[in-house]
Amino acid sequence: MRIHDISFCAAVFFIFGVLAASLKLSFLIIVVAAILAAVLFLLFGYFRKSMKSFWLAGLSLFVIVGAFYYFGRDDNQIKNLNLIFNQKINFEGVVIKNPERGNQQKLAVELRLPYSGRVLVKLKNYPSFNYGDLIKLEGDVQKPEDGSYANYLAKEGIFGIVDYPKAEFINSGHGSKIKSSLFSLKEKTIRVFQRVLPQENAAFLAGITLGERAEFSKEFKQAMSKSGTTHLVALSGYNITILVLAVAYVLSFFASRRLVFWLTLLIIAGFVAMTGAEASVVRAAIMGGIVLLAKRANRLYSFRNAIVIAAFLMILDNPMVLSFDVGFQLSFLALLGIIYLQPAIQKFLKISVENESVLGWKENLLTTLSAQLAVLPLLVLYFGNFSAVSLLSNILILSVVPLTMALGFILGFIGFISYEFSLIFGWFVNLLLSYETFIIKFFGGLSIFQISSLSIPLAAVYYFILIIFIIYNHRRLKYVTVAE
Repeated sequence: MRIHDISFCAAVFFIFGVLAASLKLSFLIIVVAAILAAVLFLLFGYFRKSMKSFWLAGLSLFVIVGAFYYFGRDDNQIKNLNLIFNQKINFEGVVIKNPERGNQQKLAVELRLPYSGRVLVKLKNYPSFNYGDLIKLEGDVQKPEDGSYANYLAKEGIFGIVDYPKAEFINSGHGSKIKSSLFSLKEKTIRVFQRVLPQENAAFLAGITLGERAEFSKEFKQAMSKSGTTHLVALSGYNITILVLAVAYVLSFFASRRLVFWLTLLIIAGFVAMTGAEASVVRAAIMGGIVLLAKRANRLYSFRNAIVIAAFLMILDNPMVLSFDVGFQLSFLALLGIIYLQPAIQKFLKISVENESVLGWKENLLTTLSAQLAVLPLLVLYFGNFSAVSLLSNILILSVVPLTMALGFILGFIGFISYEFSLIFGWFVNLLLSYETFIIKFFGGLSIFQISSLSIPLAAVYYFILIIFIIYNHRRLKYVTVAE
């Protein structure tokens, strides 16, 4: 086996081990299953004289490594936890993430001695706290109720919730200075949008450029959900691709190819940190970095390997994202749909995207359709809603999103220099934003062709049919050279 095939298989088996452990299978069962798989590969390799099977026999033991890694991280988190639940206590802690704002503040707080661990603190919007603030709190720490929300919080290392405690600011500067600067830059950019644009359009622009959704009204969130456009503000690979291409293009006028590579990676890393490092944007950034590295090394870029490497790195950082992060799951399924399902649909429908118009509606249709079909069961299972009108709404919006993003970043830059000039420039940006928000609200108001429930067995059958469809239209998987 070639080295990249060995790396791919080892990462896949490791991920299977993490998945098995996150599904609460006992470590003994996982070990027995891995050994049994290794024996079967050995027997197959012996009788078929297949060296590849011998390699797979050894690599399959990485299932045990993955499970051990998951259980070890889980036990370590619980061992380091020192909290008193259901009792009013006084404690201090540092805000370790950029606060989530909206109807209330949500702070992820790392406790200080004599206590240890992380809690989610819910407060009124004022007084406001920021990343790196040391605060004193008085209140009851409650255990999250068992279920998906508790698993989601555990994924973040949070094992307690404190609702509206007494909060007192002590001092600031306890976080990373780089992160503080990036979060400050993000907040200032959002304020520029708010000064020069109508509230709803400013919120939408902050969403597609910076992933900020705190200012969305409840009605607008529902409209985005029903129109299938929520992904636009989730900072997916689509947004990152636009950013990578734009940054590399601009830097190419001022720097060498080598310097452009490193500066682009640095800007991507800063952007990821500034936007909160969500699963979709981290995945897209890792893959974007792999694309840049492959181009620099003049090596063939394999999406198969890139997807697995991106997943492996994220799971290595936090093994709980695999089962308990919906954004992680939706992000990778949408990407797999675009990479493998889109060519199959294009071949099946005999659609040609050569010599596309500027708006590129055919390619947008194929991209949207493949991504939506790939995530459909999860959207229904998790959120109880999927609407077929999302296909048309995305076709009408995706064609102008890249231009809107580019103009949005320029508007933010101009706003730091001249308020008057930003007002003039903002008028042109507002035209695009008004069109996009109109499409979202219009299609969000249509309640036709909606799917609201789906059983897990039916979802499994759905994905089985989808895989057969892909295999039928692809006799072999192809290497692709563009990043989502």
